[in-house]
Amino acid sequence: MKTSIQIGLLFLTGLTLASCGNDKNKAAQAAAAAGQVKEYKVLKLEPRSATLNTDYPASIQGQQNIEIRPRVDGYIDKIFVDEGAVVKIGQPLFKISAPQYEQEVRTANASIANAMAQLNAAKLAINKVKPLVEKDIVSKYELESAQYTYESAQAAVATAKASLVNAKTNLGFTTVTSPVNGVVGSIPFRLGSLVSSTTADPLTTVSSIGNVYAYFALNEKLLLDFTKDGSGSFAQKLAKLPKVSLLLSDGSPYTEEGRIETVNGLINTATGSANIRARFPNPKGIIRSGSSATVRIPNAVKDAILVPQSATFELQDKRFVVVVGQDGKTKNVAVTVMENTAGNFFVVESGLKAGDQIVLEGVATLKDGTQIKANAENPETVYADLK
Repeated sequence: MKTSIQIGLLFLTGLTLASCGNDKNKAAQAAAAAGQVKEYKVLKLEPRSATLNTDYPASIQGQQNIEIRPRVDGYIDKIFVDEGAVVKIGQPLFKISAPQYEQEVRTANASIANAMAQLNAAKLAINKVKPLVEKDIVSKYELESAQYTYESAQAAVATAKASLVNAKTNLGFTTVTSPVNGVVGSIPFRLGSLVSSTTADPLTTVSSIGNVYAYFALNEKLLLDFTKDGSGSFAQKLAKLPKVSLLLSDGSPYTEEGRIETVNGLINTATGSANIRARFPNPKGIIRSGSSATVRIPNAVKDAILVPQSATFELQDKRFVVVVGQDGKTKNVAVTVMENTAGNFFVVESGLKAGDQIVLEGVATLKDGTQIKANAENPETVYADLK
C-alpha cells in the first residue's frame, strides 16, 4: 500500500513538472515571436501646402548671337581682340588692308577741288556778263548760259562730295567694329587672310549676354495641362507664371531670377515636346552662350497629400506605399502621383487620404500582413525641406 502511494505521488510530481515545462516553452515562443516584430518609422498623413520645384535641363544662348562679316574685300591687317574677350559696342575688332579705298578717298577729294574750281569760274563768268547785259552790250542769252554753267558746276560739286562720303564710308568698313556689347566667339582667320563679303565663314561671332535665354522642353501632356488651366489668353497665362530660377552647370544656384517668355507652338514629333524660352538677366556676364544649365520652376500646391519619395517603390509600372493599420499590420497600396514632381516628395493624386499612416523606410521588403512596431515620426522633421 505504501509503495502504491509513493508511485502515485511521483506520477503527480511528473505531471506538474511537465505542465510547468510546457508553460515555459510557450512563454519562450511568445518572447521569441515578440522579438521578431521590427520597429519602423511611420508618418501620419495630413494635408499640407508647399512649394515643389520641377527641374528641366536647359541650354543657354545669348540674347543676340551676331555674325561679324566684312563688307569690303581685302586682307586682315590687324586683329584687335582675342577669343572670349568682352567687348563694347563700337569697339574695333579687325582691320582690313584695302588700299583701293584710301585711293578712292584721295580721288574724291581731288574731284571736289576740281568741281569747286569750275564753280568759281562759272561764278566769275556770271559776274562778268551781268553788267554787260544790264547795259545792253550783250544779249540775255549770254547771262542765261553763264547761269546754267554755274548750276552745272554746283551739281558737279555735290556729286564730288557724295563720292567722297561714299569713299569714306567704304574706307570706314575696313575697320570692323562690334555692333553690340558682348563676348567674342571663335576667330577662324589669322593675319594676312583674304576675306570678302562673300566669304562663307564669319570673321567671328559676338554674343550679347546682358540677358541670356534658357531653352528647355516641356512634354505634350504638361503643355496641354497648362493650355487648359485657367482662363485668359496664352500671353496672359505666361504673364501670371511665377519667376523661375537657374542652376548652373556645377549645381550652384544663379543669383538672378528669370521669367518664361515664350512657348513654341510647334510640338516636336520626334520627342513629343515643345521648346520653352526663359530670359535671365546677366549683368555680370557670368553665364556664357552655349553653356548648359537647369531651369527650376516652382509649383505651389495647397492642401495636398505629400509623401517622401523614399517611402515609395515601383512595381510593374505602378507606384506603391506601405500603409499601417490600427492592428499594426502592413498593406501595400497603389497610388498615383503628380507627374514631374521633382525634389524629395511626391504629390499624391489618389490612393491615400488624410489620417493614413505610412511606413517611411524599408518599404520594398514589407509584405502585406506583416506585423510591425510603428514609431511615429514628427511631421515637421519629415517635411523640413519643404518651403
